[in-house]
Amino acid sequence: MPTNVSTIRKGRRVSTIASDEFDHWTRTDFRQINTDLEEIYFAQEDRAAVIGVGEDLKSKLVSVGEAHVEALLAEGDTHQPFDTAFNTLGNLGLFMAALRRHELTNPDKETESPFKRCSALCLRIASSLGVAPRFVSPHLSANNYAVNGVQKAFTNLPDETIFHDYNLYSILYYKRAAEALVHIPELGVSASATALMLKEAKYALEQVALYNKTLFDKLDVDRFFYSVRPYFKSHRVGKINFRGANAGDFAGINQIDLLLGLCSGDDLFYGNILAEKMQYMRPEDQRDVQRTLRIQPLMEGFVESADKYADTAWFQENCKLFLEVCTAHGRTAAQHQNMLVEKYIKRPAVNMESQHLKQITASGPPLDELMNTLTHLRDLRIAAPRDDIDTAHAKIETLKAALAGKT
Repeated sequence: MPTNVSTIRKGRRVSTIASDEFDHWTRTDFRQINTDLEEIYFAQEDRAAVIGVGEDLKSKLVSVGEAHVEALLAEGDTHQPFDTAFNTLGNLGLFMAALRRHELTNPDKETESPFKRCSALCLRIASSLGVAPRFVSPHLSANNYAVNGVQKAFTNLPDETIFHDYNLYSILYYKRAAEALVHIPELGVSASATALMLKEAKYALEQVALYNKTLFDKLDVDRFFYSVRPYFKSHRVGKINFRGANAGDFAGINQIDLLLGLCSGDDLFYGNILAEKMQYMRPEDQRDVQRTLRIQPLMEGFVESADKYADTAWFQENCKLFLEVCTAHGRTAAQHQNMLVEKYIKRPAVNMESQHLKQITASGPPLDELMNTLTHLRDLRIAAPRDDIDTAHAKIETLKAALAGKT
């Protein structure tokens, strides 16, 4: 029998035979089938052409995957405990995302997923957990349990491993920054420990920038664009088209936005982003964002203190550190768009055959629309001076002036 992830983690059997076997398949033959298909696609003149290619492998993917789905449905015990159910949902999501990648399903050509039994199981588990009924970012990052040193992935391609590894490293340091900042509202911006927490957050965000840069340097553009990115497309579960997983689907990055005061839940644009992404987070992450929305941003605390306390030692130290944290967070946002999105999605899309461009993005909208959204979000995070949207630029300038004694 294949090694059981839950048994290793908990020291006792908490999953079922069917979920064990399905998990083993996603770690082994599933990956090899996808890898073999990717090698066939990549060797073609038109690397994005997948319809009618590798049909024997696709048939094997469908038949074996659906057999596992039937076994899971027959056993029926797939909703408890949370970790086991979430892992099983992730495996089902990986399977359905692979079906989408290989054009065995396409939301633009269907009103309902042709994989009805798998859809039903995804919906049942997801409804019990309070998450989206597909694989989400945590399944391949912070909640991707390694067996014998290997974590789950779609393929055995080295560039996919690089992509997942460095995304995970950045996510862990984003979480570390958020965990530091979340202590400050209870202490107050003038507390001596606030400086300690700001230094911790700054260090963590600098590590995010480092890992972003390493990813940018190591990841092959063509391999990512043609062999990794397509697994993150939207697809239907039942009748609903769910967007692809996004590396930002965790609480930490939004907690940083909100705690620093660079973004606001009262902003319609940012509020829409939060509302849309909540179901793609684990429930505890959802609760973290909800709690953060009720906390006064640190920006407000420093601005309120600027007139009265600008000359004090605590303000000079803590406010300086606060602005450095804002700069570090903005730098990672600028990296994401200016380096990663531009290099790995926008530029290679220029050379793509026109018939493949419609569904290039994981979220579903056309590329130009996605780029406009990302630019708006980046400019909030860097507090850019813009006349058409409300950013924190004026407040940042107020704090800089207070530090310089120009209030």
